[in-house]
Amino acid sequence: MRNVAHLKLERGVGLIEILVTLFILAIGLLGVASLQFVGSFANKDAISRTQSELVANQVAERLRAAAIPPLTGDGLVVHNQYFASANYNFSGLSCTGDPYDCHCLSRPADVPDCEGNQCSALEVAQYDGWALSCAAVQTNPTTQLSVTCTDLIAGDASSCSAGSMIHILVSWPVHTAGNQQYSLHSRCNPSTGDKNSCIFKDILL
Repeated sequence: MRNVAHLKLERGVGLIEILVTLFILAIGLLGVASLQFVGSFANKDAISRTQSELVANQVAERLRAAAIPPLTGDGLVVHNQYFASANYNFSGLSCTGDPYDCHCLSRPADVPDCEGNQCSALEVAQYDGWALSCAAVQTNPTTQLSVTCTDLIAGDASSCSAGSMIHILVSWPVHTAGNQQYSLHSRCNPSTGDKNSCIFKDILL
């Protein structure tokens, strides 16, 4: 009789306790998954920002390396091709996949070979535009490169006269997750509806 009474007092884990435990575990797993999801966007943006900073510095170095004295006056200028929008982002080249794989693993036929050959100032600018565009999309295929100038002397032969400010802009689309908010800079988003992040540099030669 004593053994029977002892057995009646023993209890196992009930179904309700199991369901509550599973529910708590599921909430914890969802929280971890959400953190990983949001973290992946932040990590991608950080990689794009780091690469864009490097590209902007490379653009500045290429421009300074290509600078020559103007036909008249003092200072330095570069070939007008550097400020042509078609000089960047593989303009005129078609691609159905990753732009780096399409245009950068081998030099396109339309791009001058200035690595081992003598090139004119125009050809150097075209080659630099291609090489810099490749660097821009190396880690993010949606990155765009722009080089513009606030010309001090309108009407002369140079698109960017000596002493003019050169603007280097490397931008990429912003990806958001959940309630994550971005403060969009006007320099990165010149058109209404744009949602870009960017790196920009203003330099003088």
